[in-house]
Amino acid sequence: MKVLVLGAGVIGTTSAYFLAKQGHDVTVIDRQDSVAMETSHANAGCLSYGFTSPLASPGLPFNILKWALSGRSPLVVNPNMSIETIKFMYRLYKNCNSKSYEVNKSRMLRIANYSQKALLEIEADFDINYVQRKQGSLQLFWDSKEIDKAKKDISILEKFNIKSELLDPEGCLKIEPGLRYVKNQIAGGIQFTDDFTGNCYLFSNEIYKKCLEMGVNFEFKTEINAIEAHNNTVSAVLTSKGKFKADCYSVSLGSHSNNILSQIGIQTPIYPVKGYSITVNLDDAASQAAAPTTSLLDDKAKIVSSRLGKNRLRIAGTAEFNGENRDILERRVRPLIRWCEEHFPDVSTENCVPWAGLRPMMPNMMPRVGPGKNDRVFYNTGHGHLGWTLSPATADTIGAIVTARFKANSMQ
Repeated sequence: MKVLVLGAGVIGTTSAYFLAKQGHDVTVIDRQDSVAMETSHANAGCLSYGFTSPLASPGLPFNILKWALSGRSPLVVNPNMSIETIKFMYRLYKNCNSKSYEVNKSRMLRIANYSQKALLEIEADFDINYVQRKQGSLQLFWDSKEIDKAKKDISILEKFNIKSELLDPEGCLKIEPGLRYVKNQIAGGIQFTDDFTGNCYLFSNEIYKKCLEMGVNFEFKTEINAIEAHNNTVSAVLTSKGKFKADCYSVSLGSHSNNILSQIGIQTPIYPVKGYSITVNLDDAASQAAAPTTSLLDDKAKIVSSRLGKNRLRIAGTAEFNGENRDILERRVRPLIRWCEEHFPDVSTENCVPWAGLRPMMPNMMPRVGPGKNDRVFYNTGHGHLGWTLSPATADTIGAIVTARFKANSMQ
C-alpha cells in the first residue's frame, strides 16, 4: 500500500519506519529541510516510562493560582486569551479530578509500557545511537506533602509493574551526588528504574537514515496547502511541490494537525502548549564533573533535566498557553537557567542555548491514534509533552492498523 505520512517530527519519522517495516511504500512530507526541526528538536531528552503523568490533575487549578501569586509559575497563560485557548483550558479543567486523573494516567502508562518494548525492538533491529542512557530517573520532592501525593501515584504504577522506589534524602544523594548543594532542602524522591534518556533529534535522524535504507522517500521544504477530497474520500494532498496521491494518509503534524484535518471536516481538540528548554554546553572538565548524570524531575518547579552524552545538559520546563506564538521569551528561559545555577552552581550556563517548541496537547493528554472518519485518513498526533516517549508505540500501532486495513481491502 502507498502511504503518505504528513510530518517529519519524531512521530512521523518513526511512523514511516514501522510502516516501511510492514512492507508499505512510504513517502514523508514536511515543510522543514530535515527531520525533527520543530517540537522534536530540543525536547527534555526523557523517555519517561515511569514518570508518565497527565498535566490535568486534581491539584492543578489550585496550583495555577498559587504559582500566579508566587510570581514563578511554570504554567503561563496569555491574559489576552483566544477562544481556542478558553476552550482548551475548560476541557483541561474538566479532567482535573481524581477519577479522570487515574483513568488518564493508567491509559498513558499502558501506552508507555508498550512504547518501551517497541523502542527496544528498534534497537534490536539495527545499531542505533542516540547517546542513550538507561540508568533511570529521579523525581525530587521538597516537602512531605509532595511525597504523600506521590504515594498515591505509586499505587497506580504498581498495577502496571512499573519499577519505582521511594527514597529518603540520602538515597537521592546516592543516586545523584551532584545534588550535594541542595541536600538539606530535599525531602525525598522516587527513582524510576526503567526510564531512559537521550537526544530525540539524534534519534529521529538515526531513524531517518534507516528509513532511507528501507526505501522511504522524504520530501522536505514542502508546504502542505490543502487536502483534496471527493465524496468524503481523500484523493490527494496539495503542496508547494504539487499534488501527492496515496492509498492512505497518516497525519503527524503535531499542533498543525487541526489546520489540515479541519479541511475534511475533522475537528480535534489539540492545542499548542509552548515548552522551553536550554542546552547547557559543558565546555570544561569542572562543568562536566558537576553536571547531573541522572535524569532529574523537579516536581515543584515542573522542570526536568537530562544529560546528553559527555558535553551537554538539557533542562526543560514551562507550559505556556499562547496559541501559535513561537517567540523565545527571556523571562521564560531565565527560570531554567536559575534552576541550574541554584542546584548545580559549579556548572557554567554562560553558553547555554535556549529553544521553544509547541507541544500538541489533548485535554486528557491521550494522543489521537487510529483511523479517522475518512476511510483513507489515519491519526498519529496529539502526544503533548510525551511525544518521544510514546512515539514507538503509536507508530507501531499505525503500522499495524494500516496493514490490517490493506489486508481487509485486498480480500474484498
